[in-house]
Amino acid sequence: MKRVSREWRNDGQKVRQELLKKEAVIFDLDGTLVDSMWMWKAIDMEYLGRYGYDCPDFLQREIEGMSFSETAAYFKNTFQLPDTVEEIKKAWVDMSIEKYRWEVPLKEGARRFLEFLRDSGIRAGIATSNGREMVDAVMRSLGISSYFQVVATACEVAAGKPAPDIYLNVAERLGVAPKQCMVFEDVPAGILAGKAAGMTVCAVEDHFSIPMREEKRQLADFYIQNYYELLVRGAAS
Repeated sequence: MKRVSREWRNDGQKVRQELLKKEAVIFDLDGTLVDSMWMWKAIDMEYLGRYGYDCPDFLQREIEGMSFSETAAYFKNTFQLPDTVEEIKKAWVDMSIEKYRWEVPLKEGARRFLEFLRDSGIRAGIATSNGREMVDAVMRSLGISSYFQVVATACEVAAGKPAPDIYLNVAERLGVAPKQCMVFEDVPAGILAGKAAGMTVCAVEDHFSIPMREEKRQLADFYIQNYYELLVRGAAS
């Protein structure tokens, strides 16, 4: 266990060194910047339960990286749901909005890292597969809107992750070349999207994606357990 922690700590130092060469950082939201993946699994179970379905084990991997609209269409087609795509999306918004406002925290060390980026003059953006209403709710609740110059959802681009569209969109709006951007992501589809965009990618530990840990480490340029590793030289907290 000590050996694994030391590897993670070393990655944190390398990420910090690489980060200081960049002009912008782009974050995924759920599971990367905020601790919310637990909520979405519960919502999927509750929603499908309304129609007599159990939540299949393959579901989360199937919808990984899809936009909010793409995910709703997948649910409708896969489970033959009577609701329209817009009705499915509205149900999810209604089920999640209060949780986003009151129950979803930032990931460990994230606020301090955002302050570090701001103080270092490094621009910041969000590239999320989530819906705009929910993104706005959690950002207002956590008081982090001012740290970001650009916030984009996958519904605003042609294709969701693992396509690079959303990361290229955010970089363009930030006015930064892709090679000058570092991406933080928690799942393989997002990591692939950042790499396809020509960006440096750092994978972030999340309880939800622990079974994918080795895949994430192989796909990404770097891997961290939490954001404190980027702030305290030689130690993780």
